[in-house]
Amino acid sequence: MSSSSPFLLLFLLSIALHFHQPLVIVSGDTDLIQRTCKCTKYYDLCVSSLKSNPTSPKADTKSLAMIMAGVGIANATATASFLSSKVLNIGNDTSMRKAIIKDCADKYSYAVNALQSSIQDLIAEANDYAYMHVMAAADYPNACHNGFKRFPGLAYPPELVAREDGLKHICDVVLSIINLLGW
Repeated sequence: MSSSSPFLLLFLLSIALHFHQPLVIVSGDTDLIQRTCKCTKYYDLCVSSLKSNPTSPKADTKSLAMIMAGVGIANATATASFLSSKVLNIGNDTSMRKAIIKDCADKYSYAVNALQSSIQDLIAEANDYAYMHVMAAADYPNACHNGFKRFPGLAYPPELVAREDGLKHICDVVLSIINLLGW
């Protein structure tokens, strides 16, 4: 090894750090969940969601993103089911309210599809497309909420507020993890 090799190594390391290369961590790293979640806006949500999945301790960063996308799928599916049952239980309510609630159920179903697509994108290492699909999934609740805003006489169901925020927060965590993967 020549005497310039340490300098070359230091130079290459400084370039790698300067350009913020993707976080690469060995599978099975016990601190990966905490380190990953510290890079998100919703640390507690991230840690509790990932620790509740039995495959997380042996997951790499990409797998953690896929696990969180799965949490989003479960959330959006539950909300779509909730809304679908609400449409069926609306007795003498207006047909406009039924139509908006049905449209909201559809929007949450679209969020499920977008999150499923993001998982496929991550598998294919198409992180930019995964990011785009998660952004779309996070935006579908806005479309639902806006449907109610178009008709001032229809109040946005209070039970949807927490569900909407939940999906948006989950998607935000997924986006932060995808950012760690690099593009």
